[in-house]
Amino acid sequence: MPKNVFLAKPIDMSTGFKDFFDTIGLTGSGLVTKGIAAVIVVIALRMLLQLSGDPKGALRKGSMAIGTLFVAVVLALYGDTLFSTVTQAKG
Repeated sequence: MPKNVFLAKPIDMSTGFKDFFDTIGLTGSGLVTKGIAAVIVVIALRMLLQLSGDPKGALRKGSMAIGTLFVAVVLALYGDTLFSTVTQAKG
């Protein structure tokens, strides 16, 4: 049985955070959109936890919270693509 078992090849990260973000496949804008999506998810979960006892109000607030979660998921999945079209505009 071999003594050394390598699960992954070694990666040189001598230049710091740029190498780290390259290995996980995120750019600076991608990281920002993931952070914004995470904040929106927290807001939506808080909205879900604060539902009232009134059935109409709970249905309205619940549907708004589900819509907010949907927006957060779309932003997390496609946010870097959406924002890259804005930052690379040609004049």
